Amino acid sequence: MFVQPLAAAPGAAVGTDASLLICDLTQSYSPAGGGGISTYLREKRDYVLNHTPHHLLQIVPGPVDRVTINGRHIFAEVGAEPVRGSPNYRFILRTEAVHELLQHYRPDVIESLCPWVLPWTAIHHRRDYPNTALVAGYRTDFPNAHVHRVVEPVAGRLAARAMRLLAYGYAEVTYREFDWVYTLSEDAQKTLARKTITRTDVLPLGVDTTMFSPAKRDPGYRASLGLPGEGPLLIYAGRIDNEKRADRLVDMFRKLPRELGAAMVMVGDGKLRAGLAAETRDLPIAFPGFEQDRTELARALASSDIYVSAMADETFGISVLEAQSCGLPVVGVASGAMPDRVPSGLGLLGPVDDTNAMADNVARIWADGAQLIGARARAMVAEKYGWTRTFERLFNDIYPKALARAAERREEDGARMFRRRHRRHDGSPILYSI
Repeated sequence: MFVQPLAAAPGAAVGTDASLLICDLTQSYSPAGGGGISTYLREKRDYVLNHTPHHLLQIVPGPVDRVTINGRHIFAEVGAEPVRGSPNYRFILRTEAVHELLQHYRPDVIESLCPWVLPWTAIHHRRDYPNTALVAGYRTDFPNAHVHRVVEPVAGRLAARAMRLLAYGYAEVTYREFDWVYTLSEDAQKTLARKTITRTDVLPLGVDTTMFSPAKRDPGYRASLGLPGEGPLLIYAGRIDNEKRADRLVDMFRKLPRELGAAMVMVGDGKLRAGLAAETRDLPIAFPGFEQDRTELARALASSDIYVSAMADETFGISVLEAQSCGLPVVGVASGAMPDRVPSGLGLLGPVDDTNAMADNVARIWADGAQLIGARARAMVAEKYGWTRTFERLFNDIYPKALARAAERREEDGARMFRRRHRRHDGSPILYSI
């Protein structure tokens, strides 16, 4: 049960043609504001309140059950335990509390933003309330990123492949239940198509180009971290864990020529942070921790010279776009969404887990003129990626498709029920005469 008594949202009536109640449902929320989904939730809230007549219900994990209502925005936290090794995140297992929230508010559209547990909570709610349209965001190729790459080092290649097949089977069964699914890249859309999930669209995300700007550059930032050197300052911002392959960045840094005079800052928290910080005490690498203040994160990015990432399963790469928006070239891997985010001329990509190639690419970018390459990256982001465009696509294209498919589904379900009720015990149809 949800501990806090639930109250209706104030404001205009929901469920009308003019005003829908949209629900975001996710495990991947950090109250500190970091992470791609947390950024998306914040930007979506602002868009809904400033540009639409709709209501927005956002259900996320929290320390306790709590609902905060601010006009047309309903923010519901479901009490959940922290994720071990990721102190900024929690994981909801109390699905009955989520069911209670959904039954109380009865949203017109539920948008499920992560693959674990909660998609089926939404599916079960829709079976009780067929008018609900279900939308899913396939934001991570989780059979690869969360299953295969985690299992392989522990249980071997064959076991990892078997578990990946099971995970893709789970994805296929789960996302077929949704009225519409969006991915963050064409590559991910093709992956779903191979699993016969075809009611899909690609939804490019956005960047706050005013916040993340070269104008935030602080010449004293490097010194404030106690980092020496006159060469490039490399930066990574994100979780410092196995999924993000943060240890590969340290391995890459060790292979840089000493005369390059490079230093590196790894902004974030995660399972590997303490160990990596301990083993790099003799290197010019800083681990300042998770940065909750977005302005300070923008300052860190804009004050650096090259953004580096070893993540192989990025489905969109919002941290990459934020770095590019700050005027940084990118050195990464040719996998996932990275080739889409880093086209020719905006950085260099190498093979997954090849830290020698990554080190060579860092040196090449610095020699070729990192500032000029970063300026081209900034221009690309300013032209193509804005949150308004993202949410216009979501509300004017994807949600209407989901609502239309939900209406078709109700008609199909009604027709099946009619046929079932009008058959004899032997299965033959009952013929009526008028």
